[in-house]
Amino acid sequence: MDSGTTTAPAGPVRVEAELDERLSRWLWLVKWLLLVPHYVVLVFLWIAFLVVSVIAFFAILFTARYPQPLFDFNAGVLRWSWRVHYYSAGAFATDRYPPFSLGEEPDYPARLHIARPGRLSRGLVLVKWWLLAIPHYVVVGFLTGGGSGGGRADAGEGGPWAWSAGLITVLAFFAIIAKAFTDRYPGGLFDLIVGFNRWVLRVVAYAALMTDAYPPFRLDQGGAEPDAGQRDAARKRW
Repeated sequence: MDSGTTTAPAGPVRVEAELDERLSRWLWLVKWLLLVPHYVVLVFLWIAFLVVSVIAFFAILFTARYPQPLFDFNAGVLRWSWRVHYYSAGAFATDRYPPFSLGEEPDYPARLHIARPGRLSRGLVLVKWWLLAIPHYVVVGFLTGGGSGGGRADAGEGGPWAWSAGLITVLAFFAIIAKAFTDRYPGGLFDLIVGFNRWVLRVVAYAALMTDAYPPFRLDQGGAEPDAGQRDAARKRW
């Protein structure tokens, strides 16, 4: 018998993050320099991401499936980018140097999992990345300063975090400056920053043809993916 409560299935894109409790007050000043090797690798990875996405487009169009090796590679590029972004100006929320890895790396404080779909719509693949996602591109452009928004989230030009000072970066700098002077990273800012990054990643995965599930217009804050009960509680608070 139905008890009257339902649990929403987990979304295809799951973004999780943990705030580093022993975060340095001043390391953030040189992280851009420490990450130069990652930036060099990511340039080539995102060029490959673009090529793979084009191949996947035709594969989905003719077979309704995203080939497993191509999916795994593109998911890995997104994971790599998310870890680098989390370490740097997308959050400044960890001092653990990002691994050079396309894998899941479950021990790293920034994690991304994208569930590979069984079959994808052949019709949607023609329109979702440029037409259906336009409302989300407006939001993402505001969050990222336009570097990946405006319909170019999957363009491969440096990845989804090759942006100027959008809202996410501004908030991350506020948070790390607060940490520098008070030795405390504001918990509310952390939840908001991760929530905004979660929104961006959902849109990028959708625009990159990796799911047919339309990204929700919903800000899910916090380091953990909220379950249905948490979402209901959040709606009641509002």
